[in-house]
This record gives sequence, structure tokens and C-alpha cells, in this order.
Amino acid sequence: MTEIPEEKRAAALRAVADAGARRAELLAEADRILVEEIQPRAVEAARLGAGRNRIRELAHVGPAMLYRWLEEAGLPVREKRG
Repeated sequence: MTEIPEEKRAAALRAVADAGARRAELLAEADRILVEEIQPRAVEAARLGAGRNRIRELAHVGPAMLYRWLEEAGLPVREKRG
């Protein structure tokens, strides 16, 4: 039996929707891990004197994010370079 174009488009859209839903679930899980697991551990490592570059490398976060976390936790952070 031949599929009509509308059916093909509907199937393609369902595939996009399925992939988009899976991506949204993974991003939500990644965000939860970042906030609940990585952030507090990164702050604790900084409190214990670990190097900030090493923390960033292991946490896979950028400097702006790490320094924001540290500042929010009350740890000293130098002023951003101009």
C-alpha cells in the first residue's frame, strides 16, 4: 500500500517530537545533576583549596559559572578583568 504525503509528514513530525521529548528529558536530568551534584561538590572542593582551573576541568563548566557559584557561596572571587 502506498503512503500518502500527509502520512509521511505526520510520521516525520512524530519522529521529531519523540527525539525532542527525549532531548528535553536529558537536558532536564543534566540540569538537575549540575545543580544538585556538581555545584555543591565544586564549591566544597574550592573551600578545601582545590585549584579552580582543575575544578572547572573536572566539572566541565566554564569560568563564569564556577565563579558565580563560588561568589554565591561567599567565597572570595577576584574582579573580572576589563
